[in-house]
Amino acid sequence: MAEHESLEFGKADFVLLDNVSMEEFMANLKLRFEKGRIYSYIGEVVVSVNPYRAMNIYGRDTIEQYKGRELYERPPHLFAIADAAYKAMKRRNKDTCIVISGESGAGKTEASKYIMQYIAAITNPNQRAEVERVKNMLLKSNCVLEAFGNAKTNRNDNSSRFGKYMDINFDFKGDPIGGHINNYLLEKSRVIFQQEGERSFHSYYQLLRGAPDSLLRSLHIQKDPTAYNYIKVGGQIKSCINDGADFKAVADAMKVIGFTGDEIQTVYKILATILHLGNLTFGVDGDVTLIENTKLVSVIRELLSTKEENVEKALLYRTVATGRDVIEKQHTAQEASYGRDALAKAMYERLFCWIVGRINDIIEVKNYDARVHGKNTVIGVLDIYGFEIFQNNSFEQFCINYCNEKLQQLFIQLVLKQEQEEYQREGIPWKHIDYFNNQIIVDLVEQQHKGIFSVLDEACMNVGKVTDEVFLQGLNGKLAKHAHYTSRKLSPTDKSLEFDRDFRIRHYAGDVVYSVVGFIDKNKDTLFQDFKRLLYNSSNPVLKGMWPEGKLSITEVTKRPLTAATLFKNSMISLVENLACKEPYYVRCIKPNDVKSPLLFEQERCRHQVEYLGLLENVRVRRAGFAYRQTYPRFLQRYKMISEFTWPNHDLPSDKDAVKRLLQGCGFDHDVAYGKTKVFIRTPRTLFSLEEQRAEMVQRIVLFLQKVWRGTIARMRYRRMRAALIILQAYRRYKVKSYIREVNRRFKNVRSMKDYGRHVKWPTPPKVLPFFLCVRASRWWAWTLIKGLSPEEALQVRAKVASLEALKGQRADLGLQRDGGVVCLCALTVSCGVINEELCVSQINRFHKAEDRAVLITDRHLYKMDPLKQYKPMKSIPLYNVTGVSVSPGKDQLVVFHTKDSRDLVVCLQGMVPANENRIGELVGTLLTMTVVTSFLLFTVLRKPFSVNSACCPHLNPVHLS
Repeated sequence: MAEHESLEFGKADFVLLDNVSMEEFMANLKLRFEKGRIYSYIGEVVVSVNPYRAMNIYGRDTIEQYKGRELYERPPHLFAIADAAYKAMKRRNKDTCIVISGESGAGKTEASKYIMQYIAAITNPNQRAEVERVKNMLLKSNCVLEAFGNAKTNRNDNSSRFGKYMDINFDFKGDPIGGHINNYLLEKSRVIFQQEGERSFHSYYQLLRGAPDSLLRSLHIQKDPTAYNYIKVGGQIKSCINDGADFKAVADAMKVIGFTGDEIQTVYKILATILHLGNLTFGVDGDVTLIENTKLVSVIRELLSTKEENVEKALLYRTVATGRDVIEKQHTAQEASYGRDALAKAMYERLFCWIVGRINDIIEVKNYDARVHGKNTVIGVLDIYGFEIFQNNSFEQFCINYCNEKLQQLFIQLVLKQEQEEYQREGIPWKHIDYFNNQIIVDLVEQQHKGIFSVLDEACMNVGKVTDEVFLQGLNGKLAKHAHYTSRKLSPTDKSLEFDRDFRIRHYAGDVVYSVVGFIDKNKDTLFQDFKRLLYNSSNPVLKGMWPEGKLSITEVTKRPLTAATLFKNSMISLVENLACKEPYYVRCIKPNDVKSPLLFEQERCRHQVEYLGLLENVRVRRAGFAYRQTYPRFLQRYKMISEFTWPNHDLPSDKDAVKRLLQGCGFDHDVAYGKTKVFIRTPRTLFSLEEQRAEMVQRIVLFLQKVWRGTIARMRYRRMRAALIILQAYRRYKVKSYIREVNRRFKNVRSMKDYGRHVKWPTPPKVLPFFLCVRASRWWAWTLIKGLSPEEALQVRAKVASLEALKGQRADLGLQRDGGVVCLCALTVSCGVINEELCVSQINRFHKAEDRAVLITDRHLYKMDPLKQYKPMKSIPLYNVTGVSVSPGKDQLVVFHTKDSRDLVVCLQGMVPANENRIGELVGTLLTMTVVTSFLLFTVLRKPFSVNSACCPHLNPVHLS
């Protein structure tokens, strides 16, 4: 069971349907198709619906999801069935096979390619060159066989017109070491005739549209397919197939597989010969049959590497040996045309069989000794035509439907056998299951002396002219009382059958009407010995090797060759015996519609396919006893969280006891049976209930795990952060200690230095001590300098410090960048305990001209003086009349002294020396010192708060001192 898909996509396993009926089956199949779920299960059978669109479900990521997993662990997929077959082969050392069936266009060929792709992807993990070479050849063989065995039909652009069974051999490690291919019933009639809207085999169109001009000239052919009678019907069709690219891919694949250059050229020559044969026409001149376009004979002679007269003779005459006499009998125009077509069909069939044989020669296991290398195991992949019903069902379709009867019989027998063996192995009572046994139809076809094939062979062996009507009469005589056979003669009122032409067989999948027209000729499959001798006598060794029977003498007596029907019957019996000795896995392909639409699901068409594939019968067999079964350990692993007795681990004697306890706790004990190694659940509802409980518990478990994991991550993150912090702190301590040691070393003897170490360069502080960049003067050095000052000098220093603190952050700059120079403080004197500050400034007079002035501040007055007249006082302002000072924040260096009578003194600091960037810091300090000293003096004299503000000039920065 695929338990990882939501029920919104329908039931992933048809065994779990509530009611086993065709209506329920079709409704579930349609729902899954519409939801994009093209794969479903019936137990261990994969049901595949052709999506008619590219789907991104076959990549490397998907392969990894299915590698080594059980069927029920992932949603239904081809990879799951391929992995199951591979594990059975590798673990249990058993030969397995995968049987792919379905009608044309249902996706069988694509399914087989994906299975091969999966097996190639999961093997040879050690990348051994020889194994890779074998894998590559196995994959490339598909490309070659599709080119020569597939064709575009009205139902499918890449329809396989032959059956294929490939054995892949593995060594004891599970790596592919070789393989073998068997082909069945190539539709060679397609070589000379195709229905409207269909093409001949891909190989013709690839050659004409993809080969270089030089090759086409050497083969005497042109690019236009409509120029050749055998393929002109298909040449008129517009197709999305890229024949040119396919030609190159096939040529490269043949080289990779190991075809030589001469072999590839011979293949092209045979294809060209068949095209030329189709254009040969015959006429009559009296009693003589002639070839009308004789130029083609010389072309055919060149391509076949034989003599021209031998070609013409083989086409127009037949050599007959009667005892010792040899007679050359001339053909009529009709017989010559029949012989030409028979030669074309035989050459293509022989070419195809030779290609298969050549691939087998290259990929077969060589020099393998089981005693040395271990047992050689096999996975077989069968891609064979499906049961089909046409308006005019011919001999080929009769053989195909017989093949499907054989495979269906094997399918039901093996499924029943597997079920019965499993029940017996587990000790579960087995109930007899009624099902349709199609052995009666198989006997109708293949039974000795009474079957249809036997009647057909008898008709072909009759002396004289034997017709298809004679064959039908023989059928009516021997099968008149058979319940599954009828004809118009046996049912005169049945107007759906034509007299002397039709017969009907009631197959397991439905009634099919066959026309006997062509049965005799196709069964005889006559090819005149003259053609075989012609081709054997070719000087081309490759072509010669394809016709070994041509070496027989004309008069040599040989056994009658087996008919086509007998050969096919024998091959089917051998195939079924081969499959029966392997552990089978099945892929049942369904075609949803005839118009290749990815959206259309034709209910009635799909219903017919479900019937003839026996899918509903398969569901009934699986559901006859118990719908679901699983080993105790795996069942417990999936559902143990439901019960407190089994979560997280149980302490019961065995897993079987734990499963019993779990199911009893859920109340399902009445609906299950306990085998020796497996638990069997009768109804799907019980399983769905278990799944619902599991889904609920999984959600709670996930939340718990998320909580635990998030806590774990948080603790891990905390530990990492704490460790990083400890390391960072230790590193910082190391850097600080290193810096302090370096400072101590440099300033070790500063006490004895004249400038107390002022000339010593401070070491660069570490990044963890950025403040050392701006605070370099140590307190010791400052105290050493200050302690030698007089009280008056100490007072001045304190005032400067106070001014710096007061103006800190109040001005962007102090006018030091003004054009024309920088501020220069002219004099600073200390006398009689009174601070005198003289400042050089500029003043704008009433004529708007700048004049130099000096401002002197004493402990009582503020004087404005003229420096040009020996500093003669021009104005005196008592300090008690000064209410504040404003300093401009810009580069204009404006200073305003505010007075009580509003007669403020406005001056502009002027530059006395050129700008010197090295003195900027010193000048700024001096200016600030001057300003704040004035403020401090006023505060001292007046004994009241004093502010340096912007009362009269809003653009000035205020400074307050109290």
